Amino acid sequence: MTRAARAFWFNPPGPGEVRTAPLPERGPDEVEVRTLFSGVSRGTETLVFRGAVPASQHELMRAPFQEGGFPGPVKYGYLNVGVVEDGPPELTGRTVFTLYPHQTRFVVPAGAVTPVPDAVPAGRAILAGTVETAVNALWDAAPLLGDRVAVVGGGMVGCAVAALLARFPAVRAQLVDVDPERAAVAAALGVEFALPGDAAEGCDLVVHTSGTDAGLARALELVAPEGEVVELSWYGDRRVSVPLGEFFHSRRLTIRGSQVGMVSPARRSRRGFGDRLALALELLADPVFDTLITGECAFEDLPSVMPGLASGAIPALCHRVVYP
Repeated sequence: MTRAARAFWFNPPGPGEVRTAPLPERGPDEVEVRTLFSGVSRGTETLVFRGAVPASQHELMRAPFQEGGFPGPVKYGYLNVGVVEDGPPELTGRTVFTLYPHQTRFVVPAGAVTPVPDAVPAGRAILAGTVETAVNALWDAAPLLGDRVAVVGGGMVGCAVAALLARFPAVRAQLVDVDPERAAVAAALGVEFALPGDAAEGCDLVVHTSGTDAGLARALELVAPEGEVVELSWYGDRRVSVPLGEFFHSRRLTIRGSQVGMVSPARRSRRGFGDRLALALELLADPVFDTLITGECAFEDLPSVMPGLASGAIPALCHRVVYP
């Protein structure tokens, strides 16, 4: 009999569907993983759900184990935690993180899985990809002792950046968001909170993650002369209006892009992708990151839940998917 698993496919403009997926036999250098949890990376997966990945970015946006192509149908995702049920002795029985889509079981090369440290619960480890993005952003941004830093945008990535900034000595970190309910999240992470109109100006560094024109404009207003805005937002196929008049030139401001697809140049000669992901998993031993998991559903319910996540009807930072 042909072995099979179950996988979630995006099918723009439809809501997506769960399909049967063939499960190959494991090769000598491969592992078979049974998924325990996966995470919905809401910002990116909303773009995939809407079929809004620009044609110019189809190859760059490919997930490591994606099937199908943009705009769809496509099997997409990259926050997966499971247990190795068949593989080399050193991995069998281990809980692992894999950049794999939402699927009940899968077979991948052994080198594609990263063991989850014993101190990190499997349900929290789905945040590894998000924390890895935050690590890379802070390698790019390089905050200094005593810096005044604002994170504009209290979504999943913004909150992960804020959580790491809270560990920096003498750094004044402020999370800025239009949603006043993010104040409780900021308090749990150990950083200040402000609505955009109340945010402290004169920042040495601003990290922008809101994905909005207004957020980027406010980020430029908050940064001090000769300061830097590190842009983490992904806009898909949407044009963005940036106020490069007014004080942009007189203050000699800088906007710098940061993206997890490449290791930051600040560490590229000494760190690889595996090192960066392993660091993110080590950082997840801190239970403060549980604050970022704000919703949960069963795997089979993804077709009905994903439209609500994409529209905002289901408010969430990271939405956790639970497998039988």
